[in-house]
Amino acid sequence: MSEPVSPSENEPQPDEASEPRRREPVFNLPPVVLAVIGICAVVYLLQQYVLNETQQMTLLYDGAFIPVLYTGQYGFDWFLFTRPFTYAFMHGGVAHITINMIWLAAFGSPLANRLGALRFAMFYAVTGLASVALFWALHPYGEMPLVGASGAISGMMGAAARYGFRVDRSSGRGAFAGEPLPVASVLRSRGVMTFLGVWMVINLATGLLGFAPGIDGQIAWEAHIGGFVAGFFGLRFFDRPLAAA
Repeated sequence: MSEPVSPSENEPQPDEASEPRRREPVFNLPPVVLAVIGICAVVYLLQQYVLNETQQMTLLYDGAFIPVLYTGQYGFDWFLFTRPFTYAFMHGGVAHITINMIWLAAFGSPLANRLGALRFAMFYAVTGLASVALFWALHPYGEMPLVGASGAISGMMGAAARYGFRVDRSSGRGAFAGEPLPVASVLRSRGVMTFLGVWMVINLATGLLGFAPGIDGQIAWEAHIGGFVAGFFGLRFFDRPLAAA
């Protein structure tokens, strides 16, 4: 049974009537995230629809990360400096790029809004580098090219865990909120640890068993772990201090 409501309770309060609520648009990606998605999309379209087979192989060799090239057996070329970064803008198929771009939009947007464009770009580069560093350490003589933004995106997931997945949308632009949590606090958070546990199991299952629907080739779970660890423990080097109230 409903209780009667007085007329004054139905009328909007002065502050509510004069200040419209800010709502976050459904599609509101930060420019730096859109730029990364755009670069990945352009590279993929070039690979699939513009370059011939010889040019595709050249782009793959010069742009992808190939561990064995860093053992010193094949001499020196200038692309040794760029491959650990350019590989993160290349993808192996429609499902691969689609899944990565969805996760990039989901985790990259609140992180970019928190860090700012420059810090986010540096975070993307460093976590992507950490991904191939661990992959190379475990497979120094591997010959299969490694491509994809998954390592850097895993770094964003690590950062999200340090914020406890807290997002502030009051400004109309969702951004991770609060100071990064101490590692001990993250480990005590049931929600965060449940998410990370599920994510870890999926990574290991798809990588070790080689099962990933719609994706050709094996999933480099080692690169995912490398990016995650770098993002989780290295976030404080990129975090932008909160403004004082």
